Amino acid sequence: MKPKVFVEMASRVKNLPPYLFASIDKMKQEARARGVDVIDMSIGDPDLPTPSHIVEAMKRAVEKPEHHRYPSYEGMLSFRQAVADWYRRRFGASLDPKTEVLSLIGSKEGIGHLPLAFVEPGDTVLVPSPGYPVYPVSVLFAGGESYLMPLRQENDFLPDFSSIPQSTLLNTRMMFINYPNNPTSVTAPRKFYEDVINIADKYNIIVCHDAAYSEIYFDDEKPLSFMEIDGAKDVGIEFHSLSKTYNMTGWRIGFAVGNAGVVAGLGKIKTNLDSGVFQAIQEASIVALNTDERVLSGIRNTYQERRDILYRGLRDIGIELEKPKASFYLWAKVPKGFDSSRFVIHLLEKSGVLATPGNGFGAPGEGYVRFALTVTSERTREAVGRIKKVL
Repeated sequence: MKPKVFVEMASRVKNLPPYLFASIDKMKQEARARGVDVIDMSIGDPDLPTPSHIVEAMKRAVEKPEHHRYPSYEGMLSFRQAVADWYRRRFGASLDPKTEVLSLIGSKEGIGHLPLAFVEPGDTVLVPSPGYPVYPVSVLFAGGESYLMPLRQENDFLPDFSSIPQSTLLNTRMMFINYPNNPTSVTAPRKFYEDVINIADKYNIIVCHDAAYSEIYFDDEKPLSFMEIDGAKDVGIEFHSLSKTYNMTGWRIGFAVGNAGVVAGLGKIKTNLDSGVFQAIQEASIVALNTDERVLSGIRNTYQERRDILYRGLRDIGIELEKPKASFYLWAKVPKGFDSSRFVIHLLEKSGVLATPGNGFGAPGEGYVRFALTVTSERTREAVGRIKKVL
């Protein structure tokens, strides 16, 4: 009898921490199996539908035979032109659609692949913590070493670059930043981006700004783009996604823009690992990028209503938190007597409300939980009422 193959995962996979949201999903499914009516405020997946004019554009595009073949690797030029036009209208930033724009299968894919193009084994990559778990994982896959930049309340949840040793900066190849920030929901001022550019220029660091939440903002305070700051395109790129802005998480389309050399490096990885984005989705996304501002304002108003309900409710209960300026998250301190994980478990078991533990985004997130504004206003009010009863 032929012996069974010994299946052993590679060290890069063995060293992976459990993916945070897979663990959260398991908790949710187990609670629902017990009959719990779960109010899921854990994962940032919009509950609002994709606007109908985008869906209709997709229906028309799917019927076109020319879209049934392999797409272009870098993205249709018409899509990349639409991205460049959107950046010019929204941020006043100038981009060459041929060399400074690249389509992505969602921004997560681009973030995951970028270090493979530029990071050598042993190189340092600056990673914000708490932060999106894909940043350090992408560094691990490339053989690099993540240097965590703590985001603390006393520093407005911005990295303290003065605390990073010069020896570390001299070995740094890349830096991830993310504003509006997930999970803390804060925005960054112009001076922060100017400091980032100065450091990147001095130490020859590639900057990767994740701007997926730039269009989910409140009280008419529009966040900045890294690309609208003088010198940004000299040192890095910006990732963006249609997922959050247009409620298109399942469509899997995003883009990277900025430094032509960095865009080309990422493109070279992608041409060897994927075959691009379905062209019908790109065509529908052109329509999305030209969406009437009144539609987007309606989406933002919905999130702002939910933000206000949850913010006021949690404050009235006695939970400490700051009012978010952007994104659809609230970053709240856990009550005394709990750590992040135990508080999340307590809420789920006693109230059926599911949040995300802050330490799942990195050790500096301990002592916080993240609530996502991805349930209706009615369910948000219900969640507040349930939490109040158990606290």
